[in-house]
Amino acid sequence: MKKVRTKGVLKLMGTVPLLMSLIFLIPFIMIYRTDRRSAIILGIVWVVYVILVCVFFASSRRSIRREMVSFASDYGQVQKGLLKGLAIPYAILDEDGHFIWSNAGFAAIIHKDRFYSSSVTTFFPEITRDRLPKDQKVVTFDINYEKRDYRVDLRLLPMKEGKRRNTEFDGNLITAFFFDVTDIHLYMRLNHEQSLVAGLIYIDNYDDALESVEDVRRSMLTALVDRQINKYLKEYDAIVKKVETDKYFTVMKRVDFDRMKENRFAILDSVKNISIGNQMSVTLSLGFGLEAESFLTDSEYARNAIDLALGRGGDQAVIKTEDSITYFGGKSQQIEKSTRVRARVKAHALREIIEGKDQVIVMGHRNTDIDSFGAAAGIFRAADSLGKKCNIVINEVSKSIKPFVEAFTEDREYSPGLIISSDEAEQICDDNTAVVVVDTNSPNYTECPGLLSIAKTIVVLDHHRMGTERISNATLSYIESYASSACEMVSEILQYIGDGIKIKAAEADSLYAGIMIDTNNFMTKTGVRTFEAAAFLRRNGANVTRVRKLFRNDIKEYKARAETVQHAELYRGKFAISVSPKDVENPIVTGAQAANELLNIDKVKAAFILTEYEGKIYISARSIDEVNVQIVMERFGGGGHLNIAGAQMEGRTMDEACRELKEVLDDMEEKGEIE
Repeated sequence: MKKVRTKGVLKLMGTVPLLMSLIFLIPFIMIYRTDRRSAIILGIVWVVYVILVCVFFASSRRSIRREMVSFASDYGQVQKGLLKGLAIPYAILDEDGHFIWSNAGFAAIIHKDRFYSSSVTTFFPEITRDRLPKDQKVVTFDINYEKRDYRVDLRLLPMKEGKRRNTEFDGNLITAFFFDVTDIHLYMRLNHEQSLVAGLIYIDNYDDALESVEDVRRSMLTALVDRQINKYLKEYDAIVKKVETDKYFTVMKRVDFDRMKENRFAILDSVKNISIGNQMSVTLSLGFGLEAESFLTDSEYARNAIDLALGRGGDQAVIKTEDSITYFGGKSQQIEKSTRVRARVKAHALREIIEGKDQVIVMGHRNTDIDSFGAAAGIFRAADSLGKKCNIVINEVSKSIKPFVEAFTEDREYSPGLIISSDEAEQICDDNTAVVVVDTNSPNYTECPGLLSIAKTIVVLDHHRMGTERISNATLSYIESYASSACEMVSEILQYIGDGIKIKAAEADSLYAGIMIDTNNFMTKTGVRTFEAAAFLRRNGANVTRVRKLFRNDIKEYKARAETVQHAELYRGKFAISVSPKDVENPIVTGAQAANELLNIDKVKAAFILTEYEGKIYISARSIDEVNVQIVMERFGGGGHLNIAGAQMEGRTMDEACRELKEVLDDMEEKGEIE
């Protein structure tokens, strides 16, 4: 008891009476000088007060100490009782993760005594020794134990106060709180599962499919398609409403949509099996929007998704969220439309845009090829015929297009400043400039991406399927994935943009060459309109022999192509994979040519040629009709068509790129995504 000392406020309260007695001496002295009788009386009172204070302080000091100790003991017992009965499971570990103490709540979890001394890893393998806290930061785990979910908070408790009850300890303890979050996770999961998903379903080829069947069976075909869609959605507890003859709106719960997604939207394949004499199979496009803050935004996402599905050729499902876009299907070759109504409408719209501006700037994709340059040359002819100045953006003229570019630069009828760089384009672009993008719809793949943020009027003409990234601020967008090439599209536009337009030989050659290269000499992705465009160019001066001579390769490039074919590996018995030599002037073109050559080999369903060029690895992918190489290239951030696609890879060696390509092919083969 003697070691228990008062301090702080309690000590001050005990000494205040003694201090007050000393203060009372001041008035006693002052009164003594004026009135001794009163001073004597006051002095007697002061002495009595001091004696009483001293007696009280001396007699109650021991009692105060006893009460302090009793309160501290009771308070400690209360704390200990609270920890033992705390609803939150709580445990104390040593630095190695062994139990030192735990409360009853924690003991109930592990079904062991509260002083069980085993390691925490014995019960919770996720909490290993190397994951224990090393500093004052809280370490949090999400674990599952006996079908219950817990959030574990581990805190480091330093014990460096020296001696405690004659025991010296300067190490650390670890406190562990176990918060049961099973119910929270349950409600979160239920909220996720019950959230709504908006969807749109379009019949891609409604009119064409009806035309391919007898008149008396058209209503039957429509009824069968409608029944198939309603039956399929009913299996997933979805509400479906037919908004037009070939369009449906649907709403379903997220849990049912996830089941539909796991089955990879089987309706895409089942609807193709509807046959009552129709020569053309019916295909669908599906667009879904989800995970937005409001259902209205979900419906907007669904609209964007269906636009993407249609722009990529249809016969596929697209899922759009705020952060991602996912594609399913898209294995069917899109049927070419024989009508040119859309081309005529787009041509008139383009003419109005050009006439309303002072100048036109045309650009294609990086590493300009002949399809990109030929389309740009066609737009130049359209702008020039309307009396507008036009420039073509090309930063580097490759060997593949050099002969065609020289046909323009060496002709005095063309302005010496026809071909400009990206910097020059950005300097001359103003509010009265129309920027026309050809042969790409991805802003990052254009020759001058900065031009898109400067220009107020942008036109996009492309034949590639739309990807995740696309030029979203275009005034006019004309994307036809069934077209063989951008040159084919521009050739059609030239026929409607003005009466009696005169196309010069160099321009006709460039347009014809673009069609010829993208169709591999008219052997792939050709339709009626492809040959009609080629015939139009032939009538306007395109010379087949002259174009063929311009495409002749030197002996070194020919040997490089032959070497690429020679060293090709037939992976999984159907994928030809090879590496193109980089010691040629244009290895990318050589790789693409080698990929086309490999398709002539028996059992080859798709060819992938990897080429290292300017610090990047380019992949040229080709197929005939059995493998969708576009979705393979989309795994690497690229794109293209079902039969012709490509991608670029950075930060990898050639061996790493080949290995990654094989891993993607393995994964997609196992899931049945590419055939």
